[in-house]
Amino acid sequence: MAMVSTSSARPYHIIIFGASGFTGQFVIEEVARTSSEGPKGTLKWAIAGRSKQKLEKVLEQAAEVLGKPELKSEVDIIVADIGEPDSLAAMCKQGVIVLNCVGPYRFFGEPVVKACVESGAHTIDICGEPQFLEGMQLNYHNQASEKGVYVVGSCGFDSIPADMGVLYTRDQFKGTLTTVESFLTVGIGPEGGCIHDGTWQSAIYGFADGPKLRGLRKKFGYQPLPVVGAKIKRRSALFFSNEVEQYAVPFMGADVSVVKRSQRFLVEEHKENPVQYGAYAGIGGVSSIVKLLFAGMMFWFLVKFSFGKNLLIKYPEFFSFGMFSKAGPTRKQMEGSSFRFAFYGEGYTEGQDPSQGKPNAKIRTLVQGPEAGYVATPIAMVQAAITILNEPESLPKTGGVYSPGAAFAKTSLIERLDKHGIKFSVV
Repeated sequence: MAMVSTSSARPYHIIIFGASGFTGQFVIEEVARTSSEGPKGTLKWAIAGRSKQKLEKVLEQAAEVLGKPELKSEVDIIVADIGEPDSLAAMCKQGVIVLNCVGPYRFFGEPVVKACVESGAHTIDICGEPQFLEGMQLNYHNQASEKGVYVVGSCGFDSIPADMGVLYTRDQFKGTLTTVESFLTVGIGPEGGCIHDGTWQSAIYGFADGPKLRGLRKKFGYQPLPVVGAKIKRRSALFFSNEVEQYAVPFMGADVSVVKRSQRFLVEEHKENPVQYGAYAGIGGVSSIVKLLFAGMMFWFLVKFSFGKNLLIKYPEFFSFGMFSKAGPTRKQMEGSSFRFAFYGEGYTEGQDPSQGKPNAKIRTLVQGPEAGYVATPIAMVQAAITILNEPESLPKTGGVYSPGAAFAKTSLIERLDKHGIKFSVV
C-alpha cells in the first residue's frame, strides 16, 4: 500500500512545487479550499519554488482572494530549484506528494520525478506532453515500483476529463463497450478568453520533436492492443461534426496517448477489454476554419526551424490569433469560460458476441466543468492528490509511473470531481 501518512521527518501531505508560476497560484487556492478533505480532516501542506520573495507574494495574494489571512502564517515555504538537485531532494523528503507545476516538462520535469522517486515521495503533474509522460514511464517505472512511489502524469485538463470520461462511459454501458469518440467544445464569456503561453511552448517543442516520440515508443516493444468488436473509423483532418453541430478537427493534445496507456494497463493488469478511442475538438464555423488553416500553416512551417520556433515563442498572441498570451487569462475571463466533453460510445449488449457483426448499442455521456486551464486543472490535480492520500488501498498494487485512468480506475476520483464542479453524466 502507498505511503500516505506524515511524520516528523516528512511533515507535509502536499508540497506545491512551482507555486509562484501562473498555474501554481491557482493550485495554491484550490489546496487551501479543500484542506479539510485531507486524511482525518486535515491537510498539512507547503509551497515551494526558486524565489522565497515570489512565494511569499503569491501566498499573500491567495490569502486575499480567499479571505484567509491565516494562510500567510500557516503555510510553510520551501526554497528549491530545478538546477540544484540537493534542494530538490531536500524538498521531496519533506512531502508525501509533490504537485509539480513547473513546465514545459520536457525541460524541467525529469529532475523532479527523479528526486521524488529517490526520496520516496509520490508526484503528480499536469503535463500534456506525450514524449515526457512516456519517457518517464520508460525510465522510472521499475524504480518507482520498487520504492512504492506513484508518479501520475497528465492530472489536469490534459487528461483527466478524457481518461476518466472514457472509464465512466465504459462503466455506465450495459454490455461490452468497444469504441468511444470524444468531442471537446469550449465556452467563452463576454470577456473573451485565452491560454497562458506555457501551453503554447509545450506544443511548439512537442511538434518539433515528433520523430523522437516515435523512436521512444519503439523502445517499449509493445504488441498492438487487441481490437474488440468493429474497428473505430478515423475521421478526416477537418469535418463537420453532427455531434457538436460545428466543424471539428482531431484533438492535438495528449488525450489519445494517455487513454491508450490506461487501456493497455487495464488489459494487462485486470484482463479487461480495451476501448478504442478517438478525440476531436470543435472549432466553430467557417471563419474559425480560415483562422485555423492560416495559423496552422504558419505553425507547421516555422516549427521546423530554430528561428521559427523562436518567433513562435516570442509572439504567441500574433501567431495564435490571440488564443495564447504571455499574460494568460484574467479572472473575469475564467469566470465566463467552461468546457464540455461529449463522449459517444458504441458496443455490444450483454450476451452479444463482439466478434460477430456490428455494434448494436450506443451510449452518450458528458463531462462538463469550469474554465479548463486554471480552474478545472487545479481541481483535477488536487483531487487526484487527495484520492491518493485517502484511498491508497484502491491504487494499483505496486508503485510506478501511471496515467490517471490506470492509477484511479478503482478509486472514487470521479465522485470527488463531481462534487467539485467537474460533472459526469449520461444523456
